[in-house]
Amino acid sequence: MKLYSKMMKNGFLCVMLLITTVSYCQSSEQKKSESFTVYKGTNIAHWLSQSGRRGEERKQFFTKADVKAIAAMGFDHIRLPIDEEQMWNDDVERHDDAFELMDNCIKWCEEYNLKVIVDLHILRSHHFNAKEKPLWTEAKEQEKFFDLWRDLSKALSKYPNSLVAYELMNEAVADDNESWNKLLKNAFAAIRELEPKRTIVIGSNRWQSVDTFDALKVPENDKNILLSFHFYTPFLLSHYNASWTNLKGYEGPVHYPGVLLTEKEFNTLPKNVKPSVKRYVDVKFDKEILLELWQKPIQKAKSLGLPLYCGEFGIIEGAPKKEALAWYEDMMALFKETGIGHANWNYKSGSFGLVADDGTPYQELIDIITNKK
Repeated sequence: MKLYSKMMKNGFLCVMLLITTVSYCQSSEQKKSESFTVYKGTNIAHWLSQSGRRGEERKQFFTKADVKAIAAMGFDHIRLPIDEEQMWNDDVERHDDAFELMDNCIKWCEEYNLKVIVDLHILRSHHFNAKEKPLWTEAKEQEKFFDLWRDLSKALSKYPNSLVAYELMNEAVADDNESWNKLLKNAFAAIRELEPKRTIVIGSNRWQSVDTFDALKVPENDKNILLSFHFYTPFLLSHYNASWTNLKGYEGPVHYPGVLLTEKEFNTLPKNVKPSVKRYVDVKFDKEILLELWQKPIQKAKSLGLPLYCGEFGIIEGAPKKEALAWYEDMMALFKETGIGHANWNYKSGSFGLVADDGTPYQELIDIITNKK
């Protein structure tokens, strides 16, 4: 009888241990499945952001076939920029056709096992390169910004936390860092009231620059945060002859790795372009220097125990090809060495794209970005 009781007791303990183990595994798997982790992605620019395309033209610019192609390249996520003026009218009423495109895109990504970062890219009250930005001076514009996120949450909360993340705002450019920190805190709180566990992507003031990352105040005691920086350094190479910058018209030499522009080369340039490139003379860049420039975001992420992400990086079409590809190779090597997730700017455009507007692939760049070289 004692032996029987002992056997029953031991059997009971084994069953309880099995149940506990299964429960723990299920809990761990559930927690893992709910997490939002990204490694390699691409931006879907000039579709729901920074584009005059509308109607059928906009609908056909980015389709399910593109999502399939992105997945086939080996990416695990997309960053999806959206603009206020494309998604809502002035009264924060939805443009249903734009919301339908966004929903379709997310569903396509889910089908092809891609995650999505929805990035509120440009506001009517804030463009990262505009001189006047009412967002920083008018309380009604700040409240409108919060309302946009409340409405986005209503539209997107149906998607799992493991599938969709929210990026508060692209490249905040406030006159002082504290203005961005304050706005960030309030926008973050507005989302958290609705979605306590959604991953929120935040970056530093002044174009999500590495230089201002130490001034970024990150909401405390929240692990569902992805810290994000953008990187287009050296600018002389990444924005070579870019029409919207002071480098417009510059078609002179630029070198990478090494000294960007020698003094001898500078002296031979036309007088009209010298002022815009003078600061690059005898300035050196290479892989080690790039990594050194990343240290502020790396240390911030490390101190807070949060993941780090480079949401944009790239070089404009038309820059010297050899130097551009060498830079991309160094960037990809650094992402691999540091474990930093990343999304190149961008997938489909004639300026920075992996493919041209007509779908023609830039295969050499694709091979580097996807580690197939």
